[in-house]
Amino acid sequence: MLHQATLPGSAPRRGAAACAAIRGGGALSGCCCMPDRQPGGGSSSGSRASSSGRGKVVVGAGPGGVNKGLGLLEWTGKVVPQGLLVGGVKEAWRQAWQVMVRELAPQDRSGAYVRQSYAFESKPSNMVAEPGRYHLYLGNACPWCHRVHLAYVLRGFSPKTLGITQLGSDPTKARRGGWIFTRAAPDPVWGAQDLWEVYERASPGYTGRCTAPLLVDAKTKRVVSNESADIVAALDALQLPGCSDVMLRPGQAADAKEVDAMCEQIYRDINNGVYVSGFSTTQAAYDAAQARLFSALDNLEERLSASRFVMGDRFCLADVWLFPTVCRLDAVYANIFKCGRKLVRADYPNLQAWLRDVWQLRVPGASLQVPDTINIDDARASYNGSLFPVNPSGIVPAGPTQADLKLDEPAGRGAAAPVG
Repeated sequence: MLHQATLPGSAPRRGAAACAAIRGGGALSGCCCMPDRQPGGGSSSGSRASSSGRGKVVVGAGPGGVNKGLGLLEWTGKVVPQGLLVGGVKEAWRQAWQVMVRELAPQDRSGAYVRQSYAFESKPSNMVAEPGRYHLYLGNACPWCHRVHLAYVLRGFSPKTLGITQLGSDPTKARRGGWIFTRAAPDPVWGAQDLWEVYERASPGYTGRCTAPLLVDAKTKRVVSNESADIVAALDALQLPGCSDVMLRPGQAADAKEVDAMCEQIYRDINNGVYVSGFSTTQAAYDAAQARLFSALDNLEERLSASRFVMGDRFCLADVWLFPTVCRLDAVYANIFKCGRKLVRADYPNLQAWLRDVWQLRVPGASLQVPDTINIDDARASYNGSLFPVNPSGIVPAGPTQADLKLDEPAGRGAAAPVG
């Protein structure tokens, strides 16, 4: 653990289809969700209506060229009932969406996401204290990679003592999974094109999903671990030149057991809870995940009102587990995973102060610091651009951005002393 003395610290608008049904025909122009009519029967969009006043629509583009798709809703009524058209398209879309979500995120019978394990059976025990021998592959958007990156930075490792490569995220180019190498950060161990090739070279015949984080032995060309919790434990124990004296998991058994229990709760209800929320395919599964998520956040808000860090006045593994999700909650998960019922910036003042406190921790003499472990704006773009089943448009919300989170503002939770 880190000791405090060494840490800083009118009625609602209806949809077009509903309005058309209420008005008894396909006349969309002039309804509450279409442009207002102009004097003389015209409309602000430039569309023309018949002089009969019976609501007939003449399809036409305004000066800017309006794309109205196939115009199917304008022909519903006598030929094809609008309910049949809308209901059929809706059901077909839902079925296709469920298939895609289940491929990405396997479900149980209730429609809740069940995280799969692709971890190797061996544990990264007895790592050799040899600078340059091991190499980490991490992805910026991934919260499991983020917890590893946090441990890497707080323990004082550097690229000279333990290599690190930031992967690019592009499932259209990756052969299994979504991680690729970029021109800016090529693979220094095998010269691979994507993470699948690393798995294939380091563990021939591997059939699971090619996930990050991934720790490899660059000397023996073998996988050490792809399980984030095991990698963090290994980094916590490994001593290389330049490492800090930070201890993330306490040495005393009683304290360690308490920290482990808190980490399990944070993982189950918060880390994984946002994913269960986002990948649920039934309302009941989503509602249950949301209840667990915000109950856990409420409890932590209360806990952090009485202590600087999750387990008291010393930074530990529980803070490492919590940080990646909380720093993404407003900027990423509130939108894409429908987790916006409460926001850190608006509803959790103690969590917000804790977030800033951790962001501002400093390791003396280290080449990397906590802000180097995540680019929140790149993460927003990655989630919204890569998770097609939950955001088929690929549109990235305008914010909140990393600057909007104001992580560099004073935390007010302790002396701004460095770690270590």
